[in-house]
Amino acid sequence: MTDDEAADEQRRRVFQGLRDLGSVQSELGRAFARSRRMHATDAAAVVEIINAEQHGRPLTPARLAERVSLTTGATSILLNRLEQAGHIVRTREHTDRRIVTLHSTPAIHAAAATFYEPLGDQLGAVLADYSPAELDLIETAVELLRSTMVAYMEDS
Repeated sequence: MTDDEAADEQRRRVFQGLRDLGSVQSELGRAFARSRRMHATDAAAVVEIINAEQHGRPLTPARLAERVSLTTGATSILLNRLEQAGHIVRTREHTDRRIVTLHSTPAIHAAAATFYEPLGDQLGAVLADYSPAELDLIETAVELLRSTMVAYMEDS
């Protein structure tokens, strides 16, 4: 096998590993849904809302609709269901009072933390085996792959 063929094979394995990781991540979301006796779309919406909050960028209903690939009407029904279940609240904290922001409730946030934090600890232990230089390389590669995929979707 030539060096070029070996490099092509290694890239193929990396791509396959990333696809497998995405599949496992999707299954993890479904497992969270099952643990809360929620529909998978409801759980995905809750996770999106929590993640956005953790990044300091709470979602609006329109942004959530984009993130979970629902129409605005379906998202409205979803949000009503999540609000009635006590998983989210809608607030109007923006100076433009027409803008609604979505927030997780302490109860669902705690449930998500209980489910995901042990895994986060295990993944942290895996990454602890890498040097700061190796982590910089991984971080750069992941960001470049992510931004390339986002650009591809935007262009499609």
